[in-house]
Amino acid sequence: MNEELKCIGCGATIQTTDKEKLGYTPKSALEKGLEVGEVYCQRCFRLRHYNDIQDISLTDDDFLRLLNSIAEKDALIVNVIDIFDFNGSLIPGLHRFVGNNPVLLVGNKVDILPKSLKRGKLTQWLRERAHEAGLRPVDVVLLSGKKISEMASLMEMIEKHRHGKDVYVVGVTNVGKSTIINGIIKATAGLQEVITTSQFPGTTLDKIEIPLDDGHFLIDTPGIIHQHQMAHYLGKKDLKITSPSKEIKPKTYQLNEGQTLFLGGLARMDYLQGEKNSFTVYVSNELDVHRTKAQGADDFYQKHVGGLLVPPQKEEIPEFPEFTRREFSVDKNTDIVFSGLGWISVREKAVIAAYAPKGVEVVIRKALI
Repeated sequence: MNEELKCIGCGATIQTTDKEKLGYTPKSALEKGLEVGEVYCQRCFRLRHYNDIQDISLTDDDFLRLLNSIAEKDALIVNVIDIFDFNGSLIPGLHRFVGNNPVLLVGNKVDILPKSLKRGKLTQWLRERAHEAGLRPVDVVLLSGKKISEMASLMEMIEKHRHGKDVYVVGVTNVGKSTIINGIIKATAGLQEVITTSQFPGTTLDKIEIPLDDGHFLIDTPGIIHQHQMAHYLGKKDLKITSPSKEIKPKTYQLNEGQTLFLGGLARMDYLQGEKNSFTVYVSNELDVHRTKAQGADDFYQKHVGGLLVPPQKEEIPEFPEFTRREFSVDKNTDIVFSGLGWISVREKAVIAAYAPKGVEVVIRKALI
């Protein structure tokens, strides 16, 4: 093809090689589209025929261009984050891009956290962490994108704060933004009966505009890829193991100095210094945690990674990145966070070493639970 084909739904350049990128359509669908003179990308096709919005990821440059354009608009910004991966789902510097526009912070996947965690406490914790990142949200909403019943209250909150303006929904990939958008469509006045792509004129950046009652729009934007999330180093089978789909059951370990915890073969924590201490692990219930001695832990890892210590599974990722070591002195009630995998909560003062694949972020924060 010498001439670039454009999707008539969103304007993205049609391509048949990368499902994750803009403009993807299977070759068979492209041939059919050319026959009838209507070429849609898969995302627009699914929206048109199944009322299903799929998340699409952009390069950092594309996303920054999109964010910069939002600052020039007069709109409400709805920032969706994954509560389970709060640190990994923040957009760095978002407060600089939104200009004077108000931000509504939506914490998704609240159903993953232990039910014992009170929503009021969680809301306050999210607000504090957002402030540390420079964001001053006008409100914080907690929800599970899987529950359509919660979409109506989200729309009420959006109506309360948008003051007759457009609404831009932003978030990194894997936060469940598309599930929320699809939930809003289903929850608002049976819109799914009448959706066509003509009602959702996209732009070359593949934004999708959902009409609101007063002539304004709720605009779904593509997700930005965070390279330091664990998900980028895992295959599909491993992702199923590491991504919690139901309430996580914390596992608590009493450790002495010189003991180690392995989170599958994906991360490791050594207890270097301190009294006997309590460590609680918050990861997917499917992920096995192994306790061993720090002395010999390197050999233990080399021997068992891909076997006893999974993920990673060798058939999924033949070349898994080497671990990088970071040392932290922590106070009581601190979380050691492995981006996109979960966290370990420390009860008392301790010196620990945390290991994660090169490129995956490890940070400490005030304990969530």
